[in-house]
Amino acid sequence: MTSKSIIAFVAAAATSVAAINTVYAETYQWKDSSGQTVISDTPPPSNAKSRRSIGTQQPSVVSEKPAEGAKAPEGPKTTAEKDMEFKKRQQENKEKAEKLAKEQASEAERKDNCERAKRNLTALENNQPMVTLDEKGQRKIMDTPQREQELERARRVIAEACK
Repeated sequence: MTSKSIIAFVAAAATSVAAINTVYAETYQWKDSSGQTVISDTPPPSNAKSRRSIGTQQPSVVSEKPAEGAKAPEGPKTTAEKDMEFKKRQQENKEKAEKLAKEQASEAERKDNCERAKRNLTALENNQPMVTLDEKGQRKIMDTPQREQELERARRVIAEACK
């Protein structure tokens, strides 16, 4: 072999070794004690948070505790777990439907009260004869002070029910 071929061989070998080292070199990422992200080719200290190896085909994540809000990976769910989740969703949907029905009933009652109060106010303002019942259950025609009290009460009901 000539010196040129030896140099070429050594250069090719060095390039191959460098390429192999680059392929197999690992890069690490972690958070130091002050919360700063550190990326290095040296492994992190054992007390480092959120340690992981990057620069390989499948980075492996090593962490003492999962990040807040992160769920641990779950395996396949059993039939019992799926059934429990289904029943939970059914119960939630039932509760939502009941709540919606109550809200709709409350809204309908509020509108009904509003309409009644408006009709009552109109009748009181038109000075139509109005009758009340006394403590014995006897009919008694409403006098002017009673009419004024009923007008005020009807206006308060309208203010509350007709929002």
